[in-house]
Amino acid sequence: MVLAACDAEVNAADSHLSQAALIDKVTGKDGLLCLLTDDINDAILGASPQLKVVANVAVGYNNIDVQAATRRKIIVTNTPGVLDDTTADFTWCLLLASARRLAEAERYIREGKYTGWGIMLLCGEDIFGKTIGICGLGRIGRGVAKRARGFEMRILYTDAVRAPAEVEGEFGVQFVEKETLFREADFVTLHIPLLPETHHYVSVKELKLMKKTAHLINASRGPVVDEKALVQALRERWIAGAGLDVYEQEPLMAAGLTELDNVTLAPHIASASVETRMKMAVMAATNLVEALQGRRPPNIVNPEVLA
Repeated sequence: MVLAACDAEVNAADSHLSQAALIDKVTGKDGLLCLLTDDINDAILGASPQLKVVANVAVGYNNIDVQAATRRKIIVTNTPGVLDDTTADFTWCLLLASARRLAEAERYIREGKYTGWGIMLLCGEDIFGKTIGICGLGRIGRGVAKRARGFEMRILYTDAVRAPAEVEGEFGVQFVEKETLFREADFVTLHIPLLPETHHYVSVKELKLMKKTAHLINASRGPVVDEKALVQALRERWIAGAGLDVYEQEPLMAAGLTELDNVTLAPHIASASVETRMKMAVMAATNLVEALQGRRPPNIVNPEVLA
């Protein structure tokens, strides 16, 4: 789509570019299609005076200095909606794996430790009929709630703004304050954006509120969890386990995290189905081309630049 509409320089290596490389690539360009791993700061935005649009292949856009882009009259776009169900599915993948100690069991087999069945061998936690706490009842959070109903779970949620009564009824969820959710849930799942007020949304206080049998699941943004505190909580068994797809200093991880048996780790692949990644790429490309051709892109983050 992009190649048919304009001349394009493509990073075919599917690898992360340094800031210097990005500045070099952006210079003289009208548009930039980037990934969540690309740190698009003011220096990069200023590298090309004619830059009109930055199209992010992601729902989140905390990797882009949107304020700087707006000041420079550069459109920023994202890819909302298209990955909701895929991410909700993967949240459940992490939840199930953490509860039933799947990663630990898989390592146990590969290391040649399995010599026969034992009644207490790698016993985990049941999911059916338990309480799930959903932090953030947006599109992905609602998808998680919808799936939780199949497990006949009690579904708690907390959010900055309470959902309308009809939404609560549709998804079978109960609104509670944040502390109540962390205290009562057997599984806490995070589906919140990364904002100044959500940085370290989960830290020592929240982890100590949780049950010793509880699990924390994060497929949203890494910095919403104080990773150092989580390592301590897992090591000292404040909680039973965790399932993580994102990290505070991605791709780096807090010291000691990879050494723990009671955490399931994934490399930021919650939206990584072939179908969804293709839809994300097409949506981002559509946003880019529409902006370059002088039209309002479908998924604009900073519409004030068009005023």
